[in-house]
Amino acid sequence: MITTEQHEKLRGWFAGRLPDDLFEELTDVTADREEITVVGRIAAPRLAEDAPAAERRAAVDARIQEFRERTRETRMAVARDAEHRFRHKVSWGVVCDGERALFTHVAAPVMTRLRQPERQVLDTLIAAGVARSRSDALAWCVRLVQRHTDDWLTELRESLEHVQRVRAQGPDASPDPSGAPDPADGAPDGA
Repeated sequence: MITTEQHEKLRGWFAGRLPDDLFEELTDVTADREEITVVGRIAAPRLAEDAPAAERRAAVDARIQEFRERTRETRMAVARDAEHRFRHKVSWGVVCDGERALFTHVAAPVMTRLRQPERQVLDTLIAAGVARSRSDALAWCVRLVQRHTDDWLTELRESLEHVQRVRAQGPDASPDPSGAPDPADGAPDGA
């Protein structure tokens, strides 16, 4: 978990390092223990207002693919600099006409122990064709929780940042070098 200040510095570095014409707007920079994900908004394709949904979807997909291919070398150069500086892999994504698409990104293994009722949930998702494996089913569950609890998760992250700030401001844990008891310990005089 990174602090708000670390996030601001990371976002600032990318805002300064990215070429001005790469994105219309840098919309999101997120980081965890494994990777940094950089997402920017790109121009939507020009279509008629009443364009059918299938046409709109195909145009957006084509625009995203064109952007990905055209900017590959530029993005790789920025990623090399960032990976050297921050010691994290860099992944990329775009938002186009309201659609968010992530390019190649880290799929980190996560070990967990599940009891039978929890495994049955995953197996039901597999049997229903929602997922191909328990791993896919677990990822699906995480995405579902994330989608429906963004506000709660945001509040929890902010609380964790507050705890980190309070810990950093705490008293020094090192003992007094003189060996004298600290009067604030509440020990009676002469004890």
